[in-house]
Amino acid sequence: MGVDEAGRGPLAGPVSVAAVAVRVKDYRTALPIFDGVRDSKKLTEYAREEWYERLRNLERKHKIRTAVSLVSNTVIDRKGIMHAIRLGTLRTLKKLKISPAHAYVLLDGSLYAPSEWKKQKTIIRGDDRVQIIAAASVLAKVRRDRRMRRLAPLYPHYHFEEHKGYGSVVHIKVLKRYGLTKIHRKSFCHFLPKSVR
Repeated sequence: MGVDEAGRGPLAGPVSVAAVAVRVKDYRTALPIFDGVRDSKKLTEYAREEWYERLRNLERKHKIRTAVSLVSNTVIDRKGIMHAIRLGTLRTLKKLKISPAHAYVLLDGSLYAPSEWKKQKTIIRGDDRVQIIAAASVLAKVRRDRRMRRLAPLYPHYHFEEHKGYGSVVHIKVLKRYGLTKIHRKSFCHFLPKSVR
């Protein structure tokens, strides 16, 4: 399995954790299906969407398994971003319905699987170096971006469809004018004047 997250740093919206799984006996023959996939941050939005559909199609053909979990801004505020990412990782791995005893988990950066997944390895810049982690990074990013686009019409002044909740100049300017919404991470917005928090 490859595991990665998206949305660790935004001021609004959920964090997203995704996994892609391939059977060990099929892994080497499956590698060509990941040719060209890269860390989601290095792909255009169009390329990410293309890869997302390609991965979903591979899942429909039973070549791979995928799972994604989104953990809300309220959990992030209540328990912290690291707790939210760990929770998302646990939920995502459980969705795959693969026994921890039969899984080898490759994770990006500072991610760790729960302790019952004995065979796991965290790889610095894994989303850049390991194709199955890169594929997971694409799933995580696309699902999160789609959620932010769906939420955008509820908060038209905030332009979530453009910046996806990240701290862009436009987003911060609007925040200072209108204040926080229900989907903002209050714990990430201490820089705002108290009058709009």
